[in-house]
Amino acid sequence: MWSADNVAPAAVRRQGEGLSVAQVSDKVAEAERRERETRQQLDSPAVDHGPYDSDPHELAEQWGAWHAEWRRNAALMDDQGWPVYSPERDVKGSTWARERDAQREGALVRRAAWQKERQGARDELKAQVWLPADVSRWLRAIAARTALSRSRSSPNSPTSSAWTTTAP
Repeated sequence: MWSADNVAPAAVRRQGEGLSVAQVSDKVAEAERRERETRQQLDSPAVDHGPYDSDPHELAEQWGAWHAEWRRNAALMDDQGWPVYSPERDVKGSTWARERDAQREGALVRRAAWQKERQGARDELKAQVWLPADVSRWLRAIAARTALSRSRSSPNSPTSSAWTTTAP
């Protein structure tokens, strides 16, 4: 549901809280190194990855997003003269976090509505009615004239009786 550009700011806000300028600089350097390594891995000959290895393209994208966010935080701390990073004072990051929380809440509401709808579908009542063959033929003829689908009117067997389903 979330792209690397959505996940990185949240993680950096969480991990960066209380870090000094030097520590944030170390995080920038680490993210830069990891981004470079994953990009080099993409350029190298294909290696067979196991079933539990992450996709190298996704990993490169994630480290690129982390690197960009750590750089943004380092620049913000430098511009504002903060000795430590504080997510509450980061206006852009706080705005982004509120927007992401609103998106998340909307997704949860949509999922709850979908689950309720699915539960309603499971609770539907379906009835089967067994009819004599002559009544069944008569109903099939009516269904054919009115263009009802086969699922609405369907014989069970070509013998003496058939069944018909109707909408709940």
